[in-house]
Amino acid sequence: MHKIAKSVAVVLITLAATACSSKQGEDPAMTKSSPEVLYSQARTSMELGNYSKAVRSLEALDSRFPFGPHKTQVQLDLIYAYYKLDDPASGIANIDRFIRLNPTHKDIDYVYYMRGLVNMQSDRYLFHDMLNIDRSDRDPKAAQDAFKDFDRLIKSYPNSKYAADAQKRMQHLKNRLALYSIKVAEYYIKMNAWSAAAVRAQSVLETYPGTPSAEKALEIMSTAYGELGQEKLKDHALMVMKANFPNNKLVAN
Repeated sequence: MHKIAKSVAVVLITLAATACSSKQGEDPAMTKSSPEVLYSQARTSMELGNYSKAVRSLEALDSRFPFGPHKTQVQLDLIYAYYKLDDPASGIANIDRFIRLNPTHKDIDYVYYMRGLVNMQSDRYLFHDMLNIDRSDRDPKAAQDAFKDFDRLIKSYPNSKYAADAQKRMQHLKNRLALYSIKVAEYYIKMNAWSAAAVRAQSVLETYPGTPSAEKALEIMSTAYGELGQEKLKDHALMVMKANFPNNKLVAN
């Protein structure tokens, strides 16, 4: 037993030494390169679309030369590289650090814009998109955060060159969040929780007006109010339905 333990210890020590040797010899040029050379390598990697390699160079710069001549641009490039690598956790961490350290930077509007994009990325499920699977019922927190990011950008920096695109993305997010509320309301209907269903559907009209989900929200409201015996509220919902969606089956006749 003593011999086995000794052998295991020798193997572990050998593996650790090999790992250290491998790590040290992984890229000796990167540990010795000047900040100018490292940044040039990072930019070349990004231009070639090799964002994994770019991140390695940028992280080396960020750790070895935190006060170097390219310090803020390195952080901005890291944000973009993590976004391209579909690594929202690292992206958000670097964005929040940049905002904390550089709240008045000339490109702070870009950083808030990227925060919105990264949060939208968190909300997206590539596998579901590829298979055309509807998962509008998934947790909307990332979508809500993205909406807030774009809203802050537009309100704080209305003349930003990113404002117009942020506005378009906010509309997409409104549609997504409205649809999530519809899914919740439909769940309440399945549970015969009519009052909760009506309240949730009403919130779609109040919080996300003008979205495609408005018609469905009115349908849910009229059904729920009917089940609750609230005829006046049901009639009002149908009146709004007829004014805005005259071809809907509930009011077409």
